[in-house]
Amino acid sequence: MSPSSSRLEDLRRCSVAVDLGAARTRVHVKGAGLLVDAPSVVAVNTASGALIAVGAAAERMDGRTPQHIRVIRPVSGGTVVDIAMAQRMLRALVGERLRGLARRRALLRAAATIPHEADPLARRAVVETLTGVGARRVELVDTPTAAALGCGLPVERPEATMILVCGAATTQVAVIAMGSIVAAGTVALGGDTVHRAVVQYVRNEHELLLPTQAVRPLHLALADGAPARGETAAEREAEREAEREMVEVAQATEVLGRDVVTGLARTVRLDYEAVRTAIQPPLTGLADTIRSVLHRCPPDLVADLAERGMVLTGGSAPLPGLAERLRDGTGMSVHVADRPALCPINGLAALLTS
Repeated sequence: MSPSSSRLEDLRRCSVAVDLGAARTRVHVKGAGLLVDAPSVVAVNTASGALIAVGAAAERMDGRTPQHIRVIRPVSGGTVVDIAMAQRMLRALVGERLRGLARRRALLRAAATIPHEADPLARRAVVETLTGVGARRVELVDTPTAAALGCGLPVERPEATMILVCGAATTQVAVIAMGSIVAAGTVALGGDTVHRAVVQYVRNEHELLLPTQAVRPLHLALADGAPARGETAAEREAEREAEREMVEVAQATEVLGRDVVTGLARTVRLDYEAVRTAIQPPLTGLADTIRSVLHRCPPDLVADLAERGMVLTGGSAPLPGLAERLRDGTGMSVHVADRPALCPINGLAALLTS
């Protein structure tokens, strides 16, 4: 829900805004701007318990470590699943800068995003994580509300606004009017979901395990055959030609992986239509969730949304072809926000200075 006047006053007293995401952690400090924007990953020596790497350095180790080094992601779907590791990650990412701020302000307050309708245990985990790194008080704000504010949507108006927060593991769908969330839903769809679907398809059909760097280019399969977005016929044709060129280049490159049976390196040429079929179920689930949310909205708000459409935010919002497939599946206009990954932290930062 949108903050009340008393709640808004509590948020204004906060010095730090934190967006703990499954893919990235972002920390904004009032007066200093965005202090941290790093992968939510830590690498730990399981024998000694020592922290080896954090953020981008730890992410590069994923899948490449010896047995005694474990790469951990302490946040999943916007929820802290390992409080101790999340605290160690924040301490390492922020370092002395946040501790110095805590020393200067006896009662350091922090604000954090939280998935809409998160259960009490999930809320408590975020609070404990931040209090463990020096916060004396923590205010929680629904991620869809923060994201809507961050991309400049008029959430305080009586007209409805639909916002999608597309994360690494989940996508939150919310309709906001008069500063409050009217209806919302969550579906297990994100960049990681598409990644796993592609990996599983290649394993089942070709008995091949793909490394991470081989999966990312396959996301172009989403864009193949999607309607172009240009305003004029010439622009649409230019976009179609660019998409065809990208797909042709990707198709000309064989995918290298490890054979499940022999353990040796092997290459295969993938059928992109089959890849699109493999990732269709989670995309269908997202369209179903959108329709379910609309079904719980009053008719007047649905009429607003039919005219205004929906806005995509979050790190997975620019996934090739996602906006076009949502247009096809719902019949609504779809807009991708500017710098969509930063919308939640920017909205939370705006509440601190409003």
